Amino acid sequence: MVVANRADPMPPPQLHRFRPRMRDALRGYDRRRLLADLGAGVTVAIVALPLALAFAIASGVKPEQGLITAVVAGLLISALGGSTVQIGGPAGAFIVIVYGIVARYGVANLLIATVMAGALMFALGLFKLGVMIRYIPVSIVIGFTNGIAVLIALSQLRDLMGLQTGKMPGDFFAVVATLARHLDSFNPYAFAIGAGCVVLLALWPRRPGHVLSRVPGPIVALVVLTLLAWGFKLPVETIASRFGELPRGLPPVVLPSFSWETVQRLAIPALTIALLGAIESLLCARVADGLITAPRHDANQELMAQGVANMVAPFFGGIPATGTIARTITNVKAGATSPVAGIVHAVVLLAVLLAAAPLAGLIPLAALAGILMFVAWNMFEGHQFSRLRLFSPGYRLLMLGTFTLTIVFDLTVAVEVGLVLSCIFFIWRMGQLFSVRPHVAPPGTALPEGVQAFELYGSLFFGAVGKIEALPEQLPAGTRAVVLEMQRLVLMDSSGLDALVQMQRTLQRQGVALVLANVNEQPLALMRKTGFEAELGAENIVPSVAAAFGDDARPPAGLPPGSAP
Repeated sequence: MVVANRADPMPPPQLHRFRPRMRDALRGYDRRRLLADLGAGVTVAIVALPLALAFAIASGVKPEQGLITAVVAGLLISALGGSTVQIGGPAGAFIVIVYGIVARYGVANLLIATVMAGALMFALGLFKLGVMIRYIPVSIVIGFTNGIAVLIALSQLRDLMGLQTGKMPGDFFAVVATLARHLDSFNPYAFAIGAGCVVLLALWPRRPGHVLSRVPGPIVALVVLTLLAWGFKLPVETIASRFGELPRGLPPVVLPSFSWETVQRLAIPALTIALLGAIESLLCARVADGLITAPRHDANQELMAQGVANMVAPFFGGIPATGTIARTITNVKAGATSPVAGIVHAVVLLAVLLAAAPLAGLIPLAALAGILMFVAWNMFEGHQFSRLRLFSPGYRLLMLGTFTLTIVFDLTVAVEVGLVLSCIFFIWRMGQLFSVRPHVAPPGTALPEGVQAFELYGSLFFGAVGKIEALPEQLPAGTRAVVLEMQRLVLMDSSGLDALVQMQRTLQRQGVALVLANVNEQPLALMRKTGFEAELGAENIVPSVAAAFGDDARPPAGLPPGSAP
């Protein structure tokens, strides 16, 4: 039995169904695809090995933590993600963020912040908010990406030049000052290795079809330079000399101790990791979509997988992980057909960690610095600065402001300020689109004496109410009635309605009637819901300006008698 006048309960919010792309990608899976995925997985693992080590060291943590992240997070992202070919792991974009968190809060709190960030990312996907990431303006993304590239390059100058500085600070100006103070410890052997690595990577063939392009340049550079440093006994710092021998295998699962006070203190770092991880992973997935014929990625499922990976990896000592563009593109070019390739990549890295970890201790830190210098060079989009003259002042301010704030302060401040400025610019632009124009009567007709008619264009919202508020002061003497034609008013918010209410009351005190003509559905529904229709009088809301002039020989109640033409 249906109870009369009883509102139906609100339906519960629809959550995203957890459905990894793996389930669909394995349909019709055969031996040919398996061999292709095996080859792609091994290739990506070879590329990921030096990057995982370099990203971890540059982030201020132990090198094995980078490998552990690539193994654990890479496996989970591929197995549970919403993309067919995306490869996850430690990323260059996180270097500056992780280093700052480690310097301020310590490694243990970094792990807690990463778990918190993973929970936030999972929640974003679960509540179908993955699309919200796309609303971040491209000027902000370009600004902080270029800022991160500059900071990565700056952080590698110490190892590139072999400077003996001790622990580096996290502040930009402090880093510059520290490097300047220790220039007298410049090591020409380290610089030769680092510069040689950059040159080798820049000249290494990448053209498809070239026989050498099948071998990843970073591995070639790492092997050749490590053998040179070891064979000639060059006096350069290596992974083993700074960190000791890398342990074999995954460490035991450990949960860092934490409290509610710790969680509160790490809220901003966790939000920063979650925001950057979500942006990077979805941007990477979009790039991958353009390179393959498989269905487009599921953004919400990808965020849920990224969340799981970042919640699990820290229990093994892993650092923040996200989708990585360079490794994903390598995966695609190597012939990957399914997430199996990403799983193979993680398994191969685990095998390296189990069997060949001690050999990594021989790698010169200058060689890893050279690899990261090349990564920073590829991240830096210098052409975006030369194109700034083509864009609006607002775009320039957003991009340059985000770029500068990322370098001088940190990514959190840069994105927060950038988003606030972008909202202000958007509100200003939308406010400029709203206009109040004098109504032009059709040929052969004229407005009655003492009647002023205006047409409203655009959206009447809080950023545009000034144009309505000023209207009563602009009316000529002798005005008896004002008609607002609202056919082109597509949206009105509560602030816009309040401005209309205040205008009506001001006119009423002046003895001037207000009539609304041709009101669209949304503004009219808001007027009825808030009671303004009753206050104004339903008879003063008419279907057209002509009706407001009294075409039916009887003027509306709002117009004084004798107003009909």
